[in-house]
Amino acid sequence: MMKDNCIFCKIANGEIPSKALYEDEAFKVILDLGPATKGHALILPKDHADNLYELPDEIASKVLVLAKKMATLMTEKLQCDGFNLVQNNGEAAGQTVNHFHMHLIPRYVNDGQNINWVPGSLSQEELEEIKNQITE
Repeated sequence: MMKDNCIFCKIANGEIPSKALYEDEAFKVILDLGPATKGHALILPKDHADNLYELPDEIASKVLVLAKKMATLMTEKLQCDGFNLVQNNGEAAGQTVNHFHMHLIPRYVNDGQNINWVPGSLSQEELEEIKNQITE
């Protein structure tokens, strides 16, 4: 179901034009208007879910299959050197549009992008405490 004031709903369902790379009954894949690299695209479900937590399991299970299909095609056609799949949930994680979407980002040697993090370190005790917090 669409959400009336959601720009990604309108794009995914054809109310706003886009440069579509793929479309089926559940998804539209479009080129990002503010790309990180050449070919940066977005997988947009046609039905609205604000984020991963709200995404129905049936759709969630299809997203990675579609991401693999698109990454394989894009790597072949764009001759990129690597590929990032990025999916953000919540403002603190970098989500700027509250409609679930996955970024497909072709990577090129020396493309100037830095989609990485600085690894931290934890003691075995801290790791055990976190594991217990999550699993208990």
